[in-house]
Amino acid sequence: MPRAIELYVRYVEAVNYRIGRVAMYLIFVLVGILLWSSISKTFFLPSLWTLEMAQFMMVAYYILGGPYSIQLDANVRMDLVYGSWSPRTKAWVDAFSVLFLIYFLGVLLYGGLNSTIYSLEYGERSPTAWRPYLWPIKITMCVGIVLMILQAIAEFFKDIGRIRGVQL
Repeated sequence: MPRAIELYVRYVEAVNYRIGRVAMYLIFVLVGILLWSSISKTFFLPSLWTLEMAQFMMVAYYILGGPYSIQLDANVRMDLVYGSWSPRTKAWVDAFSVLFLIYFLGVLLYGGLNSTIYSLEYGERSPTAWRPYLWPIKITMCVGIVLMILQAIAEFFKDIGRIRGVQL
């Protein structure tokens, strides 16, 4: 494989590994928010911000952890026949199917960017009692989608390498 592709795969995987390891701990932030929600509802006045903040943390956890889970090959597969295939056949199928993932993520990014720009231009806020600005979570979603696209392209290159008998 060309040196540029090897460097691309190495750097994308290094970035996604680090971000994924940090995002992994957002589950504890989410648990803390939900714990505070339960405590405040039981002993104090209910907090207005806990439900939406928990949703935002879950989105950040999921979307920033996605590239890391792709990297670890921890995504869910229908393993009815896939498990019995040779590594080369799996690489061919993965190299073909990842193109659909890249297309889907591209469409998702297009919509996400338009929504983020709208949110920034008009100061879009949630229609709840807390009324937080929505642009921070929309930017987080766009960053996560870009990282997933980069990781999907890296996976494509790794599959091409496996087909050619080269390990990246």
